[in-house]
Amino acid sequence: MSTKPTRTTYELPGLADLLAPTAEFYLDLHRHPELSGAEARTAARFADRLEADGYRVLRGIGGHGVAAELRNGEGPAVLLRAELDALPVAEATGAPYASTATTTGPDGRPVPVMHACGHDAHLACAAAAGRWLAARRDRWRGTLLLLGQPAEETLGGARAMLEDGLYDRVTPPDEVLAQHTAPFPAGMVAHAEGPVLAGSRTLSVAFEGDGGHAATAHLAADPLRAAAGLVTRLPEVAAGESGRPAVTATALRAGDTGHPGNVLPDRADLLVSLRGFSEPALDHAVADVVRLAHAEAAAAAPRPRVTVTTVSRSGITVTDPEVTDGVRTAHRSAFGLARVTSWPPALATEDFPLLTGAGAPLHGHGGIRGCYWMLGSTGPAQWAAAPGPDPAARLRALPANHSPRYLPSVRLTLQTGITAMVTGALARLGAGERAIG
Repeated sequence: MSTKPTRTTYELPGLADLLAPTAEFYLDLHRHPELSGAEARTAARFADRLEADGYRVLRGIGGHGVAAELRNGEGPAVLLRAELDALPVAEATGAPYASTATTTGPDGRPVPVMHACGHDAHLACAAAAGRWLAARRDRWRGTLLLLGQPAEETLGGARAMLEDGLYDRVTPPDEVLAQHTAPFPAGMVAHAEGPVLAGSRTLSVAFEGDGGHAATAHLAADPLRAAAGLVTRLPEVAAGESGRPAVTATALRAGDTGHPGNVLPDRADLLVSLRGFSEPALDHAVADVVRLAHAEAAAAAPRPRVTVTTVSRSGITVTDPEVTDGVRTAHRSAFGLARVTSWPPALATEDFPLLTGAGAPLHGHGGIRGCYWMLGSTGPAQWAAAPGPDPAARLRALPANHSPRYLPSVRLTLQTGITAMVTGALARLGAGERAIG
């Protein structure tokens, strides 16, 4: 019997040379975040890097979208997707490279901006993977595509790129791969069996009255009271159903805090988020919200007017079993079994499914398969500082995506994310002359 130690992990050849420029790119993106639909600088930085690495680069697709293509003989076409946009969040990490950026929001008011969801890490890893693969074309065959997608946070970017002819302007992929940071230990990746992320609907519910005086509220159609009533009744939505969607009021705006407190608003606007793992259940929940909105308006005398609009929607992210098995096997070879874990379905949502066969009505390519995995981002110091008596409690205490304190470990997240992207792509591209090791 051999006494030679079994190798459970390995270092991607050339990774050490990639890490410093990738970290520099990441820190630059983190310091200069841009909101959905306004990602001009981020897109240009990503496109310039890919162009310098020999890719044919297309800019300005569906807004600020970037698509890059590198053909390398006969073989499958594989697309690596990352996102460009950040969030209207004020960073509170205390990191020396923390964002202090502000911009004008959609309503004309100033808002802070932060990469609070890890899109800067996704983009940096994708660019580095693209550089590694472009420099080693003897190790793969086929067509490699890289995508910098705008407006993922508002769930409009993938649709906009497809409607702008994305898959008519580049080689349509056979498979689309993507990863997303999450607050579990950096150095690990996680794959799902079945759904990865939920589908969603976001509704805008507008109640309109005619205004009035607080002293005679009974004579006015009060939109604020109707909106508040709907908020309290949202738990009734799809009540009693197995696997019912999660329904949450996320914003309520009415009136002006500058008035003396005796003016009834003439309008109240409510945003409602619905998340679930069944498209029929989501559609049923939307109908329930509409029904309850009209019921609350009808209970008032006089009645406020009601308008319900679907602001955005996304499909359920379900990865292809065969593609996922191939990528997961490659990750286990790269990282060892202990660093590749499972992922339970999460209520976060994505427009990633549109880029695959789920979006066939938009792009006419129903056979595109996808693989989507999660990338650990919590460094050792942050993990050690997390309160809780056990790992489960610590996981719950960690700052989550969209938190002003969300801060991936730079070195470990990038190191693992680059390796995961490269090995995942190599597992799906045609084999070249030499093995990866």
